[in-house]
Amino acid sequence: MTLVRSNTGLIPSLLEDLFESDFFKKPTLMQAGLTVPAVNIKETPEQYVIEMAAAGMKKEDFQINLERNVIMISSEKTTDKTEENKEQNYTRKEFNYSSFSRSFVLPEAANREDINATYVDGVLIVVIPKKDEARMLPKSIQVS
Repeated sequence: MTLVRSNTGLIPSLLEDLFESDFFKKPTLMQAGLTVPAVNIKETPEQYVIEMAAAGMKKEDFQINLERNVIMISSEKTTDKTEENKEQNYTRKEFNYSSFSRSFVLPEAANREDINATYVDGVLIVVIPKKDEARMLPKSIQVS
């Protein structure tokens, strides 16, 4: 037998509706307007490629650091907008702050010295070439 809780009174139902509403719950990252850019990581025989979707940014907004075998891509952006209307006696000031940081551990095969990055059409592309000895180039084997 299953028990089902039921409220027949109006007051408990109103209180439940009030305290169980989304107003009192912590927002998720997406609801709070905080997002982490989506990332694709590809491997080819010659290199690794990190593609990060970061629309609306400029190349100057990114910081890319390499420490030991970890590459960290981060950004911090602040915007301020002030609007005044003296006739209607109001001032509105809006500001926006956004930041993110993503870290990736580089494999042993990565050539740390020749990493480069470009930002094109809202996508940050970080190319990490492989060391010569680690490249998986196709090889033809002769049968004797």
